[in-house]
Amino acid sequence: MKQAPTTNLKDALAAFGKCVCDGARLMIGVPDYETYVAHMRRKHPEQPVRSYAEFFRERQSARYGAGSTRGFRCC
Repeated sequence: MKQAPTTNLKDALAAFGKCVCDGARLMIGVPDYETYVAHMRRKHPEQPVRSYAEFFRERQSARYGAGSTRGFRCC
């Protein structure tokens, strides 16, 4: 009887779990910091990369309209 390699199954499940989590974050509007960092380093290497806290605050402000005269903004 041949045994299936558990490492491949673990890797596949981990990749699937990451994909599900990423999709859920996108659906509820939580930005992906790793994607932001990769983009900044690739496209804007001369600019500093924000810390996670700075990035999160900026994304929340952009999403909910902080500083806007229109008040609460959802989309």
